[in-house]
Amino acid sequence: MDELKAVESLGITLPTAAYLAGLILFGIIGFVAYRRGKKSSRPRTKWIGVGLMIYPYAISQTWQLYAVGLGLCAGLYWYGGE
Repeated sequence: MDELKAVESLGITLPTAAYLAGLILFGIIGFVAYRRGKKSSRPRTKWIGVGLMIYPYAISQTWQLYAVGLGLCAGLYWYGGE
């Protein structure tokens, strides 16, 4: 328990369970979209999938993670059928 307090004193906070669940969820969706886009030669689907896999590393707030993830999923739904 002292190690956790030492890490928090450095200004490092651990992600919440909701953040980790979103990270995994959008990562899996992104991977499936990437594979589907690559297999069917759909560049928009492929690149939206790459975006879904990468963007969580640039966002630290849980609400932003879900907002951007849902936006990219909406783009995947909209442009996925090309």
